[in-house]
Amino acid sequence: MSSPSATSPATNFDLGRFTRAVEERDAATQLSMYGPGATVTIADRISQPAAPRVLHSPEQIKGWIEDVCARDMTHSVKHSVKDDAGAAYTLACRYADGTNVLCATVIELENGAIANQTVVQVWDEQ
Repeated sequence: MSSPSATSPATNFDLGRFTRAVEERDAATQLSMYGPGATVTIADRISQPAAPRVLHSPEQIKGWIEDVCARDMTHSVKHSVKDDAGAAYTLACRYADGTNVLCATVIELENGAIANQTVVQVWDEQ
């Protein structure tokens, strides 16, 4: 007989809720879905793969999410998948000035919460 601790780590993670919060720029809901020791790694033109931006604390993750949510831009999740170990999605964003951003995110789950997240993002150069 399986004990509750033997259940899938992704069982309690609601990807639909998380992606809705991303699209609606709901920082509080997004933040509630990260585990206490979560890490976010961001790679882009500025923070290249050899030296990505790594957020190690809840305060750093909160600052990043609140900054993104405060920007005058739309967010649209295009593709998403989830399995027992994690989830992934692509995100198309558009600033009011017409600048486009494309992000790909891979999430690793632990006990139904985000433990690690990797974000790769690119944007239009003006």
